[in-house]
Parts: sequence; structure tokens; C-alpha cells
Amino acid sequence: MRALISKAKGGPDTLVVGELPDPVAGPGEVVVAVKACGVNFPDVLIIQDMYQRKPPRPFAPGAEIAGVVVSVGPDVTVRKVGERVSAFSTSGGMAERILLRAADAMPLPDWVSFEDAAASALTYGTSYHALKDRGQLKAGETLLVLGAGGGVGIAAVEIGKAMGARVIAAVSSQDKLDVALSHGADHGFIYPREIDSPEASKKLADAFKAACAPQGTADVIYDPVGGPYSEPALRAAAWNGRFLVVGFPAGVAKIPLNLPLLKNCAIVGVAFGAFAIRDPAAAMVNHAALMDLFRSGALKPHISARFPLERGAEAIQALADRKALGKIIVTIG
Repeated sequence: MRALISKAKGGPDTLVVGELPDPVAGPGEVVVAVKACGVNFPDVLIIQDMYQRKPPRPFAPGAEIAGVVVSVGPDVTVRKVGERVSAFSTSGGMAERILLRAADAMPLPDWVSFEDAAASALTYGTSYHALKDRGQLKAGETLLVLGAGGGVGIAAVEIGKAMGARVIAAVSSQDKLDVALSHGADHGFIYPREIDSPEASKKLADAFKAACAPQGTADVIYDPVGGPYSEPALRAAAWNGRFLVVGFPAGVAKIPLNLPLLKNCAIVGVAFGAFAIRDPAAAMVNHAALMDLFRSGALKPHISARFPLERGAEAIQALADRKALGKIIVTIG
């Protein structure tokens, strides 16, 4: 099968299009013909051996897919050949076929396109798990979303609105703010791309608080950015607030632990992939709820660019350069 292949540790420029062996479904497994694959920050990390899981080379990057089941293992009854599915995995998505645990292949209704599904299996799954299960977001609360113009950020904006929250979008550019507002954010602001001094950090904390007016605080803070942005955002947390740690494209933050004590707030990790592996039944319940929200029109991924498999390395590079508005998709087949 054709695939975008990582043969050696490095950036997107090290990836090549070539052939990998066709996968074969064993017990508890299915093989899916991939139609579309979403691009995510872990794809940038995994080809550099910087992700927590390191698949043996050669491998194809790509964790968020949609396609059609083409074969099932001898004991599989939950999925069938010809069924449309979406799924996420550590890697393997930027290829014509991918091997998955049958429990990880979620049924895909006909009214959700392959591209929309590939833009949502991981991003919307992460944001829903974060806001519902980990953040326990309630109607009427204020939700502050960092990186609100990216894939998981837009998902958090839409899901937050669907849950009845007031959503504040924090982004790095005007075009990203426009996108976040168009997806339902009530208000937003543009933060600087560089936070390089204590004075700049304090100024950003004040900006977060001002954006959350009139109370000046957020009940839930969704942080898929990390780095120097996390501490200023945490300073805007409300009493009994919840700060959700989602990702670190700007680096891993160092947080003064007196802050959660003074605010009586919680810093909560969001490990959606591990959650889905440990509790597939709960993940399936969340998936069904998301499909209902898609059908109602409350959710719609913002796909800003599409690349064929042969240009998959360009797609990953565009995400690494933080050029993505919403989602970037690699189309296959």
C-alpha cells in the first residue's frame, strides 16, 4: 500500500512517499481503507521521536482517520466489512490502509463526511472529554479557550457554546480570531506571539482577566498551547476554577503551585487517548453524543487546507509552522 513514511528521525522534510506492507487483521482487529486523515501536533512530534509513544520504523504518521472497513479479525462482531468508521491511533493514518483495534473504530453516520470525521475524531473527542468529563463545564459558566483558532480550540469553542457556556477565545492573529468568532465565541482577543519577560507575562495575565469581564475570571480554562501562556491564563482562573492541560506546542509550562492554592482551583490533565483505551465504553458514549451535536448543526469542523497523500509532508510542516486555521486534512484514495 502507498503511505507517507518516516524512515529516520527528523522533521517533515525526512518523510517520503513509498510502499508499506498491507496490514492484516488479527483477533480483535479491523483494517480500514483510509479516505481522509487529520493533521495534529502529535504528528510533528512523533516523526522526531519526541512523542510519548514511539512506533517502530518504518511507519506512517497520522492519528485521526475516517474510512471504510475492508477486513475484520476472526472474532470481531462489533464492526463489519463495508462499514463507515472514524478512529484515532498513535500513527498509521497517512496510508491507504490502517490496522486498528475493533473497539477503536467508531461507527460513522452517512450524514458526516469522511473529511469532517477525520477533522473531528481526535480534536472534538479531546475537547468533549476535556470540557464534560475533566472540566465539568456547566451552563452559564465562563470558558476561556487558548489557541481558539486551531483544531482543538475551535472544537472547544463549539462544544462550550453547545453546553451553554460563555466562551472567550484567545488567539495569536486576527484571522484566527475571526474564525473563532464565526464558530460561536462570544468575545476574544489577540495575545502576542512572544512572551519573553516577567513584565510581558503580567501584561498577558491582565489581558486574560480583562477579556473575562465583567467578573474578570474564567470558571474553566482550556489550554492546548502551554509554554509561557499557561501561567498568565491560570492567573485568570476563578475560585473553584478548573485549568485543563491539553497540549504543549509552545513548550511545557512551569507553574508556581501557590496559584492553585490561592484560587482554590484545580489543574487537570486531559489524556484523551489513554481515556479511550482504558474506558472504550465511555468513549463510545461521548462519540454518540458528539454525533448528535454534529447532526443538530452545533458542530462543524473548520477545514482550512487539504493536501493529497503525496504532499502529506507539506501538511505536517504547515501545522508545525502554526499556519493552520482550524484543521488541515490529508486526502487518500
